Amino acid sequence: MLATFFHELKQAGLPVSLREYLTLMAGLNADLAGKRVEDFYYLSRACLVKDERHLDRFDRVFGHVFKGLDTVSEGIEAEIPEEWLRRLAEKHLTEEERAEIEALGGWDKLMETLKERLKEQSGRHQGGNKWIGTAGTSPFGAWGYNPEGIRIGQDENRNFRAVKVWDRRDFKDLDDTLELGTRNIKVALRRLRRFARSGAADELDLDNTIRGTAHRGYLDLKFRPERRNAVKVLLFFDVGGSMDWHVRACEELFSAARSEFKVMEHFYFHNCLYENVWKENRRRWQARTSTWDVLHKYPSDYKVIFVGDAAMSPYEIIVPGGSVEHVNEEPGVAWLSRVLDIYERAVWLNPLPERHWDYTPSIGMIGQLFSGRMFPLTLDGIDRAMRELAR
Repeated sequence: MLATFFHELKQAGLPVSLREYLTLMAGLNADLAGKRVEDFYYLSRACLVKDERHLDRFDRVFGHVFKGLDTVSEGIEAEIPEEWLRRLAEKHLTEEERAEIEALGGWDKLMETLKERLKEQSGRHQGGNKWIGTAGTSPFGAWGYNPEGIRIGQDENRNFRAVKVWDRRDFKDLDDTLELGTRNIKVALRRLRRFARSGAADELDLDNTIRGTAHRGYLDLKFRPERRNAVKVLLFFDVGGSMDWHVRACEELFSAARSEFKVMEHFYFHNCLYENVWKENRRRWQARTSTWDVLHKYPSDYKVIFVGDAAMSPYEIIVPGGSVEHVNEEPGVAWLSRVLDIYERAVWLNPLPERHWDYTPSIGMIGQLFSGRMFPLTLDGIDRAMRELAR
């Protein structure tokens, strides 16, 4: 398998050599990776990747060669054999059939029933409406359909109905070096400007130089600090899941904001804000930042911009433990309320077309929480959002 891994890395265009492969083998012989797949991943990446530009290709090859070996320990402690969840068939239902399938009836009932199934089930199951399995109408499993369930062992969204995902998912950082095809986003962001002169006096002050030279009778150079946009911005980006469809628009916004705001910090979250945020998606499980630390570090004069489609289960906003990926002690609404209490100027930019907002209850809940300060991620929407922040 290691030889296959090495050859597939070369086929993917990574400049790996036999020397680096032997270094990896020496590390394995010294038991540097232990018995954990995650440790082997970091050891092999350290030995075989020499340039961070190749990290994404390395991850794709690693995931392809060693697919199925990684596990997640967060949430309810239980191991579900992979053969229970292997995709042997996929459930396709008509709209009439979907309408006949009923949800269990709430968050507490859903989690209680999952614990019971984990205790009772002893074998793999396919189809049906009760057990953890594939291609059925049970609330638990993969490749089936239920209006309100827990997705287990499925590598992608299909119906966007899961209220919790029992899988570890990896997201990608937004690219802030993207060359924009248009300058319109930058122009819209310039609505939010407040110029001030600060820093070292390294810009020639022509008027005062002329005045001083005329007064003294010899050349008297005068300098002043550069005039910069003094607005400070906190950006929170929703990543992963349904936001994968909007990566291009978010990258354009991110790149434009980088050039327009000299003082800007960004963080990532998934679906709703909780107790932790992160700066790098590939390290979001190891290098998280406490949301409390963010709120204490950046003062109230920062302007706050959330970017996300706000499309999620209402449980993720209002129920403790309702996060789709982990068991959160406090609901998302508590953390969003804290942000809005501290920062007077805060808006939410939504990449979904505004005409579709009424069809998703969670969008209405977030919009109400932000007192109507949700704007579409369009040129007009960005323009209106910047006017709101500049008030």
